[in-house]
Amino acid sequence: MVRLIVRKLDDDLVRQLKIRAARNNRSAEAEHRAILEATLRPREEGFWRRAEAFRAATRGRQTTDSTSSSAATAIADRRAETDARLRHRR
Repeated sequence: MVRLIVRKLDDDLVRQLKIRAARNNRSAEAEHRAILEATLRPREEGFWRRAEAFRAATRGRQTTDSTSSSAATAIADRRAETDARLRHRR
């Protein structure tokens, strides 16, 4: 493996790296590796993890099928009402 030395880093940046490493129970060096890995070699699994988090966050919300005729009619009606209000203001 290759060694990578990073010089002339801002003290605050190093402090933030150490804080982040501590939060993740890693050394600063391991955290630096993780950041480089995640940034330079993003994996498809990251997408699935975010998708699952989104599903969990929106679970139980009521949704509508915007392609159904009743939903399309409701959307069209709402737009017409909004347009009428805007024309009335002018």
